[in-house]
Amino acid sequence: MKLQDFITAETIVPQLVATERDDVISELVDALVAGGAAPKNLRNTLIQEIIDREKKGSTGFGKGVAVPHVKHEKIKKIAAAVGISPSGVDFNALDKNPVYSVVLLLSPKDKPDEHLQAMETVFSNLQKDMFRRFLRQATDVQAVTDLLEEADSQQL
Repeated sequence: MKLQDFITAETIVPQLVATERDDVISELVDALVAGGAAPKNLRNTLIQEIIDREKKGSTGFGKGVAVPHVKHEKIKKIAAAVGISPSGVDFNALDKNPVYSVVLLLSPKDKPDEHLQAMETVFSNLQKDMFRRFLRQATDVQAVTDLLEEADSQQL
């Protein structure tokens, strides 16, 4: 599975406005709704479920990145939004440092294998120093899209 299989230009937010974790989650869910990846009537439910998941344990795994995620029966296809915070957000990350890059993943509840594949794809790329650095430095949708393309073709 490749990043571009579930991340589209419409769901990339290269300059997050939000500065608080819950607002970042809302902003990224809004991008997924606007991009057609989630029904509008599901917006508030998804936001609440993701926040509830964060309260159980942060998805900020350190190194400036977080991967909030949720599985829902009304999501038909895996989709992710990418958000970049110029100033950093407190995600209660494991290393206690701010998060600058957020990949928010929505998955169908009835496709756990696809969810795990998507998570593996996201994490394997976020583990790479070069990928994280370029993602954090990206200032527009095209820069993020180019980075995803390079990562998918194993050039990074």
